[in-house]
Amino acid sequence: MNQPNKETKVQKKPKVESYDIAKSDETLHLAVDLAKFIKENRLYQNIQGKEYVNVEGWQYAGSRLGILPVMEHVVNISTDDEIKYQAKVNLLDLRSQQVVGAGFAICSNREQGKKYYQEFAIASMAQTRAIGKAYRNILAWIIRAAGYEPTPAEEMDYSGNEQTAKPAVPTEKKATMKSSTATTAEKSVSEEPAEQAASVRYASAKQKEEIIRLLNNPTITRQEKTKMLLNINRFDEERASQAIDKLKKVIEEREDGQSAAA
Repeated sequence: MNQPNKETKVQKKPKVESYDIAKSDETLHLAVDLAKFIKENRLYQNIQGKEYVNVEGWQYAGSRLGILPVMEHVVNISTDDEIKYQAKVNLLDLRSQQVVGAGFAICSNREQGKKYYQEFAIASMAQTRAIGKAYRNILAWIIRAAGYEPTPAEEMDYSGNEQTAKPAVPTEKKATMKSSTATTAEKSVSEEPAEQAASVRYASAKQKEEIIRLLNNPTITRQEKTKMLLNINRFDEERASQAIDKLKKVIEEREDGQSAAA
């Protein structure tokens, strides 16, 4: 006796859109998605009036790009009177199976508020910071485009303690506070690092977007693309401008060569 066929209902899973870091239009869409996700899930901290994204928010951004953290090592560098750990994280691009970034971080029980932390908590925080640092090195401008500060909240927890305890004094005030007997040479030496730091203007989001757009040209090799993407967050405005001009020239020469060969 034949039994009637039972219909099986297949539930369709909701499609999760993924993005490509090498495509500027997609990363801009990701920035909008990030802003919404971070806000709805409260994945940020307000520190001195500015909003910094927690490491979970950075991991979400990385996962949407297919870039995941892989712990390389956690090293105990403690001394007799200090618990201290160093961690290193690599970022793996699941599409290419290549390492596209890395981050180092440390944590110590000598930091403010961590005097009574147990050893496992110090080691864990070092790993958490290394993950945030690694993502920051390649995704900082996307987090900025989403409307947040381009530094992980956990990193501010480490570096911000000294700033809170002792506010930085502007360079001009430092000069006026110096004794009138100080020599001109002494003033120049003390003010030079601050002037040099102030003179550095990192590449704008618009420049990075243009670089990524040009890197997406089919005449640019994967190796060339990967190398520039790894260094894009270190570019100042001048270097970014030079990179754009160079890419345009290379693309033009290669396209002309292809046309001639055809």
